[in-house]
Amino acid sequence: MPTSDVLVYTRTAGYRHDSIPTGADAFVELSREGGLEAEATDDPEMFTAERLERCAAVVLLSTTGSVLTDQGRSALEAYVRRGGGLLAVHAAANAEPDWPFYGDLLGTRFAGHPPLQPGLVHVEDPAHPATAHLPAEWAWTDEWYDFTSPPRDADVHVLLRADESTYTGGTHGADHPLSWCHEKAGGRFFFTALGHTPESYASPAFRAHLSGALRWAAGR
Repeated sequence: MPTSDVLVYTRTAGYRHDSIPTGADAFVELSREGGLEAEATDDPEMFTAERLERCAAVVLLSTTGSVLTDQGRSALEAYVRRGGGLLAVHAAANAEPDWPFYGDLLGTRFAGHPPLQPGLVHVEDPAHPATAHLPAEWAWTDEWYDFTSPPRDADVHVLLRADESTYTGGTHGADHPLSWCHEKAGGRFFFTALGHTPESYASPAFRAHLSGALRWAAGR
């Protein structure tokens, strides 16, 4: 029997978010609520074929920089290619910058963000488990991530987009995706740009967003 069905990885090699501990705790709780056991770690040696075989999903929680060994990359790629689910949260858009496979999964790269501020989020898919609970327009405060290329160009399924008219500093214009998912390379990949503040992970709406994302990534 698996001892841990969700691996929550929190290692950083660049900026480290203050929200990582509360985010990790939230994923452990959400996993348990969904009938899964989760383990949070910053140990790159956890990424082995044997360990990942026990995972329903892997979460990259605001990981930044190069946080995997070459062996870990190989194990994670093999895991995805055999049908595994990968959920990347917030600063994970800035992880593994020189690993092309991860870039293909993400579909773009982190470019920067304006200061933390409130704005509006538009729900593009009201039926997805990560967004079905949200209003069509959702008021939220976060770092509104910009990307190096339009995420939609990577043929991803966009779930949420930012309304740049409601905050200052956006660079994408009318089409600014914030969360998306797709089946890629044999597995499932989900990304949400939200989750900068520790308080985010106490928000019922955001927790439900993460819970639905986790269920989708785990194929449930």
